[in-house]
Amino acid sequence: METRFFALAALALSLSACNNDNENLNGDPVAAQFTANIAPATRASGTTWTAGDRIGITDIGNDSQYGNVPFILKNGKFEAEGKVIYIEDTKAHTFRAYYPYNAAGGILTATTDATAQQNQPAIDFLFASGATGDKNNPVVSFTDKTAKGGEDNSFHHRMSQITLTFEAGDGVDFSVVKPERYRLNGLLLTGTFNTADGMATADNVAQTGELAMNLADGNLTSSVILFPQTVASLPLVVNYKGQEYHATLTMPEGALQAGNNYTYTVKVNATGLTLEGCTIGSWADGGGESGTAEDLGYIYDSNTKTYTVYNADGLMNVAELVNGGKTDINITLDKNIDLTGKDWTPIGTDYDNSYTGTFDGGGHTITGLTVTTNDEYAGLFGYLGNFGNAAATVKNVVMDGIQITCNHRLGYAGGVAGFSWGTIENCSVSGSISGTVSVGGVVGAQRDGSITGCSSSATVKGTLNVGGVAGQTSFGATLTACYATGNVIIEIDRTQNISGGGLVGFNDGISLLSCYATGNVTSTGSGTGVHIGGFLGDNYTTVTACYWKNNHEQGIGYNRRSTEATKVDGSVVTWQNAVDAMNTALQNKGLEWRYELKGALPTLRKQ
Repeated sequence: METRFFALAALALSLSACNNDNENLNGDPVAAQFTANIAPATRASGTTWTAGDRIGITDIGNDSQYGNVPFILKNGKFEAEGKVIYIEDTKAHTFRAYYPYNAAGGILTATTDATAQQNQPAIDFLFASGATGDKNNPVVSFTDKTAKGGEDNSFHHRMSQITLTFEAGDGVDFSVVKPERYRLNGLLLTGTFNTADGMATADNVAQTGELAMNLADGNLTSSVILFPQTVASLPLVVNYKGQEYHATLTMPEGALQAGNNYTYTVKVNATGLTLEGCTIGSWADGGGESGTAEDLGYIYDSNTKTYTVYNADGLMNVAELVNGGKTDINITLDKNIDLTGKDWTPIGTDYDNSYTGTFDGGGHTITGLTVTTNDEYAGLFGYLGNFGNAAATVKNVVMDGIQITCNHRLGYAGGVAGFSWGTIENCSVSGSISGTVSVGGVVGAQRDGSITGCSSSATVKGTLNVGGVAGQTSFGATLTACYATGNVIIEIDRTQNISGGGLVGFNDGISLLSCYATGNVTSTGSGTGVHIGGFLGDNYTTVTACYWKNNHEQGIGYNRRSTEATKVDGSVVTWQNAVDAMNTALQNKGLEWRYELKGALPTLRKQ
């Protein structure tokens, strides 16, 4: 470790008559001299002391005369900048020192934002204390004396440091393009440094902020200096080739500690970030205990505001982003997602926090989604779209083995969405769904918007409006080319206005085209105004080319329209007859969806 000498006074006193460095014969004042080192011997800049460095030294017992005295490094020595510190009596004097010097002294305010990081030595606060000297021994040593049984009086870093080293992972070549920049979120960037005790303290009443750092000249290692603070984890965003890659840095001990350097290796893969944990060590040399780092499971493209999700944690994390206020983001699945064992919170929890972006499953499967809630809306999505934005879309996703239970007295539950104003297309659902007022295999309630090319084999159970695909449709809602094969159970717990059907419970949209239902429809309890049908419970919509086959002889429980659904009896009307009629209706509307009969029941494809 390199040691620098602070020649705080080179003045030869004319009144002094000393025979050697350690003897003062006539009792005249003696200029104190100092040696010092930094533990470890580095600063933020990666060097030791640099010409022009300024420090402040205080004689603790005589701070009224020698408090916050500046010294500057010139020609390899620290020289008094105007005032010399003298030892004027026979007692031992104790000194403290700090870096960088500030004329105001006391408690200094500072920020560690991106601008401040450009001049890191200015926020690399150092502190030393406890070094002593007297007239006969005027050399005050700010050094580590523990090896000789003494104290460590050397300068120590009082801030925290995070160092990120970026490496190319799977499918990435840094020789072509390197990461451009990164961001750390959730940091307290302002705080104070007390020059009297060396305490660096974050401003805990301030709002957390974002620290955005450029990786200049292709540099793949970057360090930032921060105030010590309590923080369990820090979101990390890396910009690479126009996309944002997300991860979370987890802080061991739940905090950034003074004097520690937290070193992470960040591998940028084509599918996301991989972090190899955290090494905690002293400011320079690393070592120490290992921590953890979390892959957020998605990649972000800032141009399209699209989050590409590739694992279960990624889907849960983007759900949290939406529910935290980013309701208009786009989400795409890149892989099948297994949510088994995860406690799912629906995307878009209510009207005020409804999802208004586009979710594209890419034909991938979400397995094992489980929701048990007392909230009003339950599904993959709780609330999709709203009165002001019906453009919200969910498409191209298979939901397998889901378990949804909504216990709210006015609960809306559906495999895809509890309540929807938007577009749902090419989605299929299996498992079980239970709720109260509006419950469906695909959606609990569809208000305006459309459901197209969707199917459900889920068991659906509810108390008021219950259907195999939708519990309720209303206003401008349309259902096209949809079918349900799961059983529907109506638990009657009120005296009137109950609707249950194999496809839709209460149908009051504007169009129902080329749909069918085969699941049995049953009920428990009794009441008045109970409308149950093999296809629809209540109907206020024109029904075109629709079919059913289940335990009911009546297709529509209560019908306000002259049109009807047709029962497949296997002799007069076969499933081939149904397929031909449904496809003709779809073709006449200029739609791309078609049924095909390759097994016992028709299935859908998009041409």
